[in-house]
Amino acid sequence: MKILVTGGAGFIGSHLVGALLERGESVTVIDNFDDFYDPALKRENIRGYRSSENFKLHELDIRDRDGIFRIIRDDPPDVVCHLAAKAGVRPSIEEPLLYQRVNCEGTLNLLEAIKDIGIKNFVFASSSSVYGINSKIPFSEDDPIRYPVSPYASTKRAGELMCFTYSHLYGIPITCLRFFTVYGERGRPEMAVQKFTHLIWEGREVPVYGDGTARRDFTYIGDIINGLVTSVYRPFNYEIINLGGSQTVEVRRLISIIEDRLGKKARIKYLDPAPGDVPVTYADVTKAERLLGYRPEVNIEAGVERYVRWFLARKGVER
Repeated sequence: MKILVTGGAGFIGSHLVGALLERGESVTVIDNFDDFYDPALKRENIRGYRSSENFKLHELDIRDRDGIFRIIRDDPPDVVCHLAAKAGVRPSIEEPLLYQRVNCEGTLNLLEAIKDIGIKNFVFASSSSVYGINSKIPFSEDDPIRYPVSPYASTKRAGELMCFTYSHLYGIPITCLRFFTVYGERGRPEMAVQKFTHLIWEGREVPVYGDGTARRDFTYIGDIINGLVTSVYRPFNYEIINLGGSQTVEVRRLISIIEDRLGKKARIKYLDPAPGDVPVTYADVTKAERLLGYRPEVNIEAGVERYVRWFLARKGVER
């Protein structure tokens, strides 16, 4: 099967590419290696795949409509996994137009390019951020989405709506997966687990927005990939599905776990709550279990242990 993965050199994307190659699939990656964080890290993510005869790479921005159409026309995929996006709640507040162009126009380019090729499945990476200010927990896919609190969240919700439109008009099977705070090996440097680990190891101040009681549903990368891979092979007419750890952890508890695994104390600097942040995220994964057989297996203690072991190995530190 031919599978196109946009954003395939990123954190989640590169793990997905590896999982698909292990299954013998033919994988084409589109990635523009943007500088949101060091592009060299993304190139390292996929370095081990480039020798595979089943791997192709196109360095391209999904805003390049002609380029997207050319790639899909010349080598039509059976499945598209659309993970490419401008990520991050806080940066989106500073650059809302850029987020709109990449996340909305880029998604529309892909949907336009594949609408007439008889694609078997389109998997769209959405985000728990769409729930915004939601007093009901855990968050369910049936909850009304009325109050997204960042441009990033709004663009992800817009992507879901565009996906529904194209599914309805053109009969494209589409699954939108709402990821909840994914962490683990190769994680983006600005995400909490990765950032805190790095700062604590170096003895630098750890910025905490608010009083540390904000709760997040941290989800280990291996669990996310299990759900993602299953969704590739299990198309639906149109579905939105949560993929989360289905547990909440306070930020101050997360820091304590990282301290324990590193054997170092954090120097915490408390800051005012950040615009766009929400007090809690918490996934109801009942639907994911029913449709995908998804069950998160790695709790926060085990997941942080795995990440820290990987982090220290890259530093040349044996444990």
